[in-house]
Amino acid sequence: MHFSNKPSCVWVLAFVIGLSCGQSARVDAADAPAQDNAKETKDQRDQRMAWWREARFGMFIHWGVYSVPAGIWNDKQIPGIGEWIMNSAKIPVADYAALTARFNPVKFDADQWVSIAKNAGMKYIVITSKHHDGFAMFHSKTSPYNIYDATPFKRDPLKELAEACRKQGIKLGFYYSQAQDWHHPGGAVWGSPGQHWDKAQEGDMTEYIKNVAVPQVKELLTDYGPVAILWWDTPQDMTKERADLFRPLTQLQPGIITNNRLGGGDIGDTETPEQFVPPTGYPGRDWETCMTLNDTWGYKSYDNNWKSTETLIRNLIDIASKGGNYLLNVGPTSEGVIPQPSVDRLAEVGRWMKVNGEAIYGTSASPFKKLSWGRCTRKPGTLYLHVFDWPKGELIVPGLKNRVARAYLLGDGKKTALPVSSVDKGVCVKVPTDAPDKIASVIVLEIEGELEVVAHTASLAADKPLDLTAGEADLHGEQLRIQHSNGIENIGWWAVPTEWISWDVRAKTPGKWDVEIAYACEDATAGSDFAIGAGEEKVTGKIEATGSWDTFVVKKVGRLNIAAAGPLAISLKATNMPGRAVMNLQFIRLTPVKP
Repeated sequence: MHFSNKPSCVWVLAFVIGLSCGQSARVDAADAPAQDNAKETKDQRDQRMAWWREARFGMFIHWGVYSVPAGIWNDKQIPGIGEWIMNSAKIPVADYAALTARFNPVKFDADQWVSIAKNAGMKYIVITSKHHDGFAMFHSKTSPYNIYDATPFKRDPLKELAEACRKQGIKLGFYYSQAQDWHHPGGAVWGSPGQHWDKAQEGDMTEYIKNVAVPQVKELLTDYGPVAILWWDTPQDMTKERADLFRPLTQLQPGIITNNRLGGGDIGDTETPEQFVPPTGYPGRDWETCMTLNDTWGYKSYDNNWKSTETLIRNLIDIASKGGNYLLNVGPTSEGVIPQPSVDRLAEVGRWMKVNGEAIYGTSASPFKKLSWGRCTRKPGTLYLHVFDWPKGELIVPGLKNRVARAYLLGDGKKTALPVSSVDKGVCVKVPTDAPDKIASVIVLEIEGELEVVAHTASLAADKPLDLTAGEADLHGEQLRIQHSNGIENIGWWAVPTEWISWDVRAKTPGKWDVEIAYACEDATAGSDFAIGAGEEKVTGKIEATGSWDTFVVKKVGRLNIAAAGPLAISLKATNMPGRAVMNLQFIRLTPVKP
């Protein structure tokens, strides 16, 4: 578990609610009619979102002047993510702007970048047109602080990328930092007001928005052909009045999709969990997990903590199984080169997608709460079983009541039928001895009739202990997530005390059960109080330090009295959280007490 007081470059914010350095153009809200997606019918919204829901997989590109220092300033490695180096090192505006003289990405090849994305199985690209450092990666007429006017490059990479996307059939979207701008006077700074480190940054934010941000967004939406996505970020100090200056511009690109980070109460079209996969997705909302290939968004020369191909493919499957999209980031160098470890991993993901893409594209969320062997995606009449842990001889699909007309391996061109039978627990599929794919093998089930799944409920019996595991829990809240620490599946990121965990069980008989928890907690954050409840009964305890977030211990809590047989909800809640987090939870164990 890791926590930081600084937001990441594309930070998720719960909404509570300058003058250009060169010649500016002013755009008022009246310049374009407003696009009011709130008045869409469901059919209209479904039509607008159709391509995005079909795509499931896209490329994020964080590229800018920050690729020149590449995480190093004054010969020191600067902690944090690469694109935040101006803020992290508190680099004066003029000193940072001087880096533009060294930004000459002559190896940039738009066609090659788009081919890398396409060969990975990605269907769209979102690139940073302007990040928080205020530098425009396009030929902006609003401010000379842009890649065409301020660097030796003298080209517009977004124009070239737009043309390459058009030729190769890839949708293009633009990221734009509408509020934070550490270069132009009046631009917000994380934590502002009062967080500027250079007087050159000071100014009126509303004037900055009117004279820099709004005109630049208008340029992006008028000069670059079809724009599929507008990806706002960090709405620091964004009021409704300031957000209203941007909203009409979306009419310039009818059908455009926006995210939930504009601010001023605007929820956009998509939720944007960052660097994690939400435990249950966002029922009723379109959503997209954005994630890095290593630990940074913008290029850092010494960040070599690359995710494995297995992690990337299983993340993609996990996200699709919960009804979301995966926006996976690359951070090109100052020469315009996507780092080779990124290219290699994306090519490996692409090879898997060429075989199994049918089980990702255009699918919807799994009908199963938890599958011990992997994940499931579906289309009408079809279930795709993504098997991570290949079984010996047979695979049980728990709770499935439909008759299976045919089962086969997706990678088997002949679609050789696999034997299927109904069992008490659901459906049993006979499988080959060896897994076809060591990362994720896909079994296709063609089913008859309307999908029918009966949820599994754990049984609390008087003759054996019951472990309520992390993977079987219902997570209530947006921050909690399933994670793995040294191979142990657990619930982490419990940093919001009002979030909580529960399990549905069925008590076969009344009785008493001793309660234990298996958990980990670093020393500096220990001390949270918690309660485990079962109906009207509860036991309480205090979290003690275990040494680290990866060191799990089993702790006795108390005894619960279950007065009657029948369905029962077991809950775990924090009653006091003095530190940064509650705990990492592996399981709750209920052991029957003999009369």
